[in-house]
Amino acid sequence: MKPLYLIALLGPAALLAACGEKAGTNVIAANTSAEASGTMTGMDNMSGDMGNMAMPAAKTAKGSGTVTAIDTAAGTITLDHGPIAEAGWPAMTMAFKAAPALRDSVKVGDKVAFELKLEGGSGEVTSIAKQ
Repeated sequence: MKPLYLIALLGPAALLAACGEKAGTNVIAANTSAEASGTMTGMDNMSGDMGNMAMPAAKTAKGSGTVTAIDTAAGTITLDHGPIAEAGWPAMTMAFKAAPALRDSVKVGDKVAFELKLEGGSGEVTSIAKQ
């Protein structure tokens, strides 16, 4: 009687243990095949080719102010500018990255209108013109 009792207790325990191992193996196999195929679980309806996906345009802003410094070594123009609504900035004096051609087109003291590309809380001058 004892052997039947042990089989009755150990049988379901062995089945549960086997089921748990099989489920774990399937999860690993699913993850491995997803990694190998370049897809992610839950995104099976995506093609994996994102080359045609539209990227958000960089945020731009316009402003006007006065050139207070040009630092060719740092590649910056410092502008004392009015409020810039698109960036949510009040009037202030601030240095901006700028390409050499833009830095060379103005001098300290020039009143200018400018456009910025905004990224990460700062801006880069993309165009500048004397007023």
